[in-house]
Amino acid sequence: MSLGHETIQDGTSPEKRLLRRVAALGLIGLAFLLDDLVDPVLNVNFYPAWNHFAWWCSKLGEWWVIALVGVAVTALLLRLNRWEAAQKVLFVTLTSGITGLAATVIRSLVGRTRPNNLSVPQGFYGIYHHGQWIIGRPEFSSFPSGHSATVAGLAMAAWLVDRRAGYLAWIFAVVVMWSRIAQCCHHLSDVAAATVLGVAGAKVIQGWLPPLLRVWTERFRR
Repeated sequence: MSLGHETIQDGTSPEKRLLRRVAALGLIGLAFLLDDLVDPVLNVNFYPAWNHFAWWCSKLGEWWVIALVGVAVTALLLRLNRWEAAQKVLFVTLTSGITGLAATVIRSLVGRTRPNNLSVPQGFYGIYHHGQWIIGRPEFSSFPSGHSATVAGLAMAAWLVDRRAGYLAWIFAVVVMWSRIAQCCHHLSDVAAATVLGVAGAKVIQGWLPPLLRVWTERFRR
């Protein structure tokens, strides 16, 4: 799939876009209802081998790991004079970082407790609680999941660029999402909201980032 301007508009009608938004909100709402059922089932903290595997999956899903790999692959492709491929990889990498950053900003303001935070009752506390600023504190940074938004943005961007790469990226994304719930770092609803954010964010970013990347690569070639 080309990153050209002609691929940005998918011809989706306003009715279909509205239906997608309603479905996305419904998915998040359903996830909230299923939190108490799904979260304990996926918990692997009592299974050392699975917990270790989930830990590694989470590490591989961190933004800096994805950014490092993406930049390295982009540099290699530029070295091989594969300019279009380099643009695509950089598009996927930057989209992943942007959606992950967006989730980080939102969760810092929402202040939802993580499942493993036993210091206060589970809930949404905003940016201030008990006379203290809690903005950015990890134990109050659950909704939405930063890891999940990062890998969802990665997977959706890869899907927009190449279907085969998208399939593989989504498998990776689902494993990372599972690991966040399995380690009691996030609720199911945190992951669901982050997935919606990553998918929607990738589609929005597709509308303005590729032209900038084409300009950048053309200047780099000169």
